[in-house]
Amino acid sequence: MATLASLPPADIESLFSKRDFKTPRINLDGQTILITGGTGSFGKRFVKTVLAEYKPRKLIIFSRDELKQYEMAQEFSPQDYPCLRYFIGDVRDESRLDMAMRDVDIVVHAAALKHVPIAEYNPFECIKTNVMGAENVVRACIKRGVKRVVALSTDKAASPINLYGASKLASDKIFTAAQHMGGRNGPVFSVVRYGNVIGSRGSVVPFFKKLIAEGASELPITDARMTRFWITLDQGVNFVLSSLEMARGGEVFVPKIASMSITELAKSIAPDLPHKVVGIRPGEKLHEVMVPIDDARQTVEIEDRYAILPAMDAEIRLRYLGDGARAVDEDFYYASDNNPEIMDARVLQGLIEQRLKSLAG
Repeated sequence: MATLASLPPADIESLFSKRDFKTPRINLDGQTILITGGTGSFGKRFVKTVLAEYKPRKLIIFSRDELKQYEMAQEFSPQDYPCLRYFIGDVRDESRLDMAMRDVDIVVHAAALKHVPIAEYNPFECIKTNVMGAENVVRACIKRGVKRVVALSTDKAASPINLYGASKLASDKIFTAAQHMGGRNGPVFSVVRYGNVIGSRGSVVPFFKKLIAEGASELPITDARMTRFWITLDQGVNFVLSSLEMARGGEVFVPKIASMSITELAKSIAPDLPHKVVGIRPGEKLHEVMVPIDDARQTVEIEDRYAILPAMDAEIRLRYLGDGARAVDEDFYYASDNNPEIMDARVLQGLIEQRLKSLAG
């Protein structure tokens, strides 16, 4: 029987791509774009997409790791792509951000410290990057007259129980509140919040595949009940691009995506391997939430996403409702265990077989 582990990464991603989030999508032709944390998994896919589908005036990769920039430049060379600029810098450094954002039209803020246990052990560093860094990005964007800004968030920012989630919630609040700080002609700020990225560095699928390749006799499972949201890198990039186009200011956009239990995912990767329950790590939840029930009053549903609207701006809600959005029920919440699009191993196995048939032609 074919398994998830037998498929190449691109084909694994395709199984979770029920929606592509390509409509609407902002036109980046002739624009100058800066992406913080641009050498990460998302940043590299974002750069690849922009270079393939648009003709930007400049595309600035802003990050602090010179080795990652060097390695990325081997794949995306400024000689082959003259619009590219590699900037060494840290979001903790406001003056460097200010310099990098001269004449920038659009900013995508993807830089963050994201590892839950490491953030718990190094709280000062987490706050400096995720919270103070967000403030620095906002200040530089307002000062330099950037037109549109989108910040990447995480499902862990909704009803957070760990420092990483709490720091990203603080970041979300900074970016949504920034809409009023910039004044009438300031940048349009928004946030995108989504779940675990299939195939990204440190995610469970490549981790399980590595264990299998090394001859593991069992797969470690934190808790048999645990569920998670899943999104592909391409979906994430398209969701950011479409949210940039859709944003009116101060929204948190949440995509409608699949969720699945860790146990069912492990069965799809290695159906014959037993599982060893190792326990939930400090700061982890059984189920992730992307729209908490307390945000329901501010949330509207659009065809392929939810938008948590700023509480202080009644006009923006009326505009969304006037354009066909629907207000959700007051007891609505969007979590990985109550998701109408939750998958099990049987459903995923069917998708795997369909994919193999299409590859066979």
